[in-house]
Amino acid sequence: MHALLSGHVSVSVTTPLGDTVIFAVLGPGALFGELSLLSPDATRSATVTALEPAETLAVSRERLMALRASEPALDRFLLDLVADYVRRQDVRLLEALYVPADKRVLRRLLALVREYGGGAPGTTVPLTQEVLATMAGTTRPTANQVLRSAQEAGLLALERGRLTVLDPAGLARRAR
Repeated sequence: MHALLSGHVSVSVTTPLGDTVIFAVLGPGALFGELSLLSPDATRSATVTALEPAETLAVSRERLMALRASEPALDRFLLDLVADYVRRQDVRLLEALYVPADKRVLRRLLALVREYGGGAPGTTVPLTQEVLATMAGTTRPTANQVLRSAQEAGLLALERGRLTVLDPAGLARRAR
């Protein structure tokens, strides 16, 4: 398990057809790899890639088992982590099935604005439209169309390899 101390990472999987899907972008304070600690035969379910220089604190399975033996409250913490993971997966599944692509693009962008700038106006997200499209489960042309419309409305500024959100509240209204 890793605790992300600095930087940002993406969490992705490769589909059976060879496409890469990014589930999330994590920042300082996030944990990843926790599921692999809970089962001795667990296999890696996703790939974590640094998007910029990042530093983590790693905890091995052996160390975690020793900590669990000496700190029984740790089991509750781990159970809460797994429950939170399942809740997030449920939300993603429902969103993928029932929310139109344009709203998914805007919702992923808003999540990135919270991750990179606490939700503040003027937050720059240093990711490409392609990354945002994969996070939203859509194509780059669809994401581009949605983002251009938001730019025309004065909600964001598109730049090469990054987006600056000028009006997160306006973007949130469109994402509903």
